[in-house]
Formats: sequence, C-alpha cells, structure tokens
Amino acid sequence: MVKEYDVVVIGGGVGGYSGAIKAAKLGLTVALVEEDLLGGTCLNRGCIPTKAYLKSASVVREFKEASEFGLKVDSDYEIDFKQIKVRKDAIVKKLRIGVAYLIKNNKIDYFEGQASVMGTSIFTPKSGSVMIKPNDGSDEIVITPKNVLIATGSRPASLPNVEIDEKDVLSSTGILELTKLPKSITIIGGGVIGVEWASLLTDLGVDVTVVEFLERLIINENPQTSMQLKKALEKRHVKIHLQTAVQSVEKNEDNLKIVAKHGNEELIIKSEKVLVAVGRRPNIENIGLEAAGVKFDKKGILVDEFYQTSAENIYAVGDVINTLQLAHVAAKEAELAVEHIAGEKTEELNYQNIPRGIYTYPEIASVGQVDGNTKVDETALKGQFEWQFNGKTMIENQNLGQVEVFADAETNDFIGLSIIGGHATDLISEGSLALYLNATPNEIGQTIHPHPSQSEAIMEANNDIFGMAINK
Repeated sequence: MVKEYDVVVIGGGVGGYSGAIKAAKLGLTVALVEEDLLGGTCLNRGCIPTKAYLKSASVVREFKEASEFGLKVDSDYEIDFKQIKVRKDAIVKKLRIGVAYLIKNNKIDYFEGQASVMGTSIFTPKSGSVMIKPNDGSDEIVITPKNVLIATGSRPASLPNVEIDEKDVLSSTGILELTKLPKSITIIGGGVIGVEWASLLTDLGVDVTVVEFLERLIINENPQTSMQLKKALEKRHVKIHLQTAVQSVEKNEDNLKIVAKHGNEELIIKSEKVLVAVGRRPNIENIGLEAAGVKFDKKGILVDEFYQTSAENIYAVGDVINTLQLAHVAAKEAELAVEHIAGEKTEELNYQNIPRGIYTYPEIASVGQVDGNTKVDETALKGQFEWQFNGKTMIENQNLGQVEVFADAETNDFIGLSIIGGHATDLISEGSLALYLNATPNEIGQTIHPHPSQSEAIMEANNDIFGMAINK
C-alpha cells in the first residue's frame, strides 16, 4: 500500500527543506523530492560557495594590508586556487550532510528523482498527485498527497545574443567549477551576483571588467551606495562600463572578444573568460503545471498571499514565484505556506521588512524603505553616521561607508536602514527587528549599544535625525 502524505514538497533547496521540516514539526506526514543536490542553489551553487570564496579573497586583501597593522610580512605570496576550491567544496558538503540529517531526524521521506504534479484522470481523480521518476532508473512512483508545495527554484538567465557554454562563457553555476583562476574576466551584469564576483576575483588577482546596461551598479540600492561601491571596486582596479549593452561574444584562439555599445560608441573588450550575471529565471518547465491547472507566467507561478496557487491544494514558494529571490525569503514563505496548510493563523509576509545583503568589499545591506529601491517621501526624516567617526571601524581599518536611517515624518516610525561598510550584512538585523517591533528612531537611539562597536553607528544615525548624535 502506498503511504499517504499530508504534504509532498517538490524541490530540496532552502525553501523546500525548510517547508518540509516545518510541516514535520507541525505533525504532518511529509515527503521531499529532489532531482539534484539536497540544499538547492543557495547551498551548492550560490550563497554558501560564493561566500566561501569571498572569505578567501578577504584574507588575501588583509594580507596585503598587514603593514598598516604594524606587521612586517614577505610581500611574496601564492594563491592556491585549488585549495580554495577544496575548502569551498568541504564547507558545502558538510552543510549538505547537515540538511540530510535534519530530513532524517524529522522523519521526512526523501526521494531522489524528478517530480511533476499531475492533473485528474481515472487513476488520479484529484489534481495534485505527484509522479516521481527515481534517479536510479527504477519504476515510477505516484503519490496522491493532500497538498503539494512546489519549491523548484531558479536557474541563471542569459542574453539572446550570448551563448553560455560553461567553458569560456560561464554562468554563476559554471564559474564555481573552475579549477584555476583566469587571468582576466568580463562580467556581464552589475547586479548582486556580478559585483560579488567582481569583488572577490579582483582580490584574487584577476583582471576584472564589469559591463552593466543600466546607469549604475546594484540599481535597487540607493544612489550613494552604488557610487561608493563603484569607487571602491575601481580603486581595486576593476574596470566598469555603465549604460553599456553587450552585442556579442566571439571566441578567438587566445581570448574572447566582447563587442558592446555605449551610446553610439562601440567598445571592444578582450578577456580569457566571460561571466553572464544578468539575473535568474524560475524553474517552471516540466513539472506539470498545465496539467494540474496551476496558472503561471514568465515571471513564475502565480500565488495568493498564502502562496496558494490556482489549484487550491498546490502551493509554491521561493524563486519559482515572483518575489525577492533570496534564500531567507524562500524559507519564510515556505514556513507560512505550511502553516496555512496546517490550518494555523497566518499573517501575510511584509516584504518591506526583509533584509537584503551584498557581500562585496565593502559589504552592503538594507531593509525597509531606503533611497533607490522604493520612493521614500521627500519629507521623510533622515539620519546618517559615517564610519570614519566610529572607533571600531578605525581599529579594523574599514573606514569607508556609512549608516543611513529613514523615518516617517508623520508617525515618527522607523522605516528603513541602509549600511555600506564592514559587517553590514550582520548589522542589518537590528533594522529588521526595529521594523518588526514598529520602533521609533528615538527608541533605537536611546538603546545603549556597546563601545567600541560598529553597532554604535546605528544608534548615532538614529539620534542624528534629531541632531543629537554625540560623535557627529
């Protein structure tokens, strides 16, 4: 007899396994199906491996700056990229084993194979049955669960005039498989993925060029932050071309020839490799959406505020729907979807309260309403504190950047926080908590922060709204 499940989760990435574990903890019977590697894009080909590389790159940069800390070191050093990759792979493997343990410990049945949802038939009278084609070639399995959670994620997008071969022209997936560093690389795209790779590769000694179609890097962050990141990358010898459109990528014997246009001017760039970093597209093909009556468009599966699709017993979360493509967003969406499946009271997710992080040097993070990603009213209250006046950043030799806070002029509520500088992605959680608790700048500013610490800058920026920052 086939086991009955309350929920079958299709996709073993952050959204998928978070939803599966949440469902199990709520007492539901759960099966999880993953065709590829457990942990999905973030763990295997995104967040984790790139941050491992970024850490190696930061060690190189800190070594170069050692003399500023009073250390005399030999200026000669060698980058062992194979060992950097080994370290990255070991971290990813350890975390993947950890996820597998959580799946087993929560008594979730795990299937390795390709899954698709099915429509109604004489064999499956209810839409939402799941057919699994096991990776080992064994017979297909059909499960008829009460509910289905689709979390199939996304894959790298490309340009119609650029062919990705994962050998010379790479996606964000293919570049992680390189066993040696290229001498030069052209990165097409100045969004989060593009600037993170530009930052780490230039620190590892690669000649980096970034080509961005829009007028500035990281377009969703505020203009001041974009400008500061551009200056920081250029200071580290990254060449940046804004408002420039790539026309073609041609392979020569020794290198790649990138033809681009800046206005009426033609630009020729030559490099050993090309990284295409122009966003991601949802994995909505070959999972039976049409047959199951699930509505979707080119941006992903259509869902309501509880992530319910047009088929009431089928839910979808993460990169496969048109929301923020962030791992922590997928995880939270999955938890909320499962709570709705379980009949628990669920509040709609406020996407304005979700923190965003960019792990370049310097780091960038923001949450809420900040200049650039939303239209902050001209009457909004604003406060700022620069890192150059913070003792901890002086100690760490990370003086570039600042903290900016925004408050509603009428309600005096805290509405946004933007940070550029060291440890920004760790510090941003204070802003997330402030938004969740509906705090005011005065409440944040009156909260005692430890000295010396970088968190003091958040306190000072909030006090600056009222002209009361002590160290400004």
